[in-house]
Amino acid sequence: MIPGAVDPKKVEQMLKQLGMEMEEIKSTQVIIKSDTGDIIIDNPHVVKTTMRGQVIYQVSGNVRQQISPEDIQLVMDQTGIRDEEKVKKAIEEARGDIVEAIMRLRA
Repeated sequence: MIPGAVDPKKVEQMLKQLGMEMEEIKSTQVIIKSDTGDIIIDNPHVVKTTMRGQVIYQVSGNVRQQISPEDIQLVMDQTGIRDEEKVKKAIEEARGDIVEAIMRLRA
């Protein structure tokens, strides 16, 4: 055993003693709906943690943001640009910030 390495079984026992349970949830995709567009996580690793009645989900994986058609249309209307791919790229580069995407395209 490597010094400082933690035995997963001991960690699990300690967590149970603290009233904490962890469970891995098998999934193929997680979608988070937000005002600025959907966040899609492909091939996620999802862990459900329950502690004192509180449930927490921890998600990691390949993240991509889906831009809403309304956001694309808004940027197109504000900039006069009709190239949807160019508008999508600007929104992606602005990390979903519509105002910044408009400013980038107007510059």
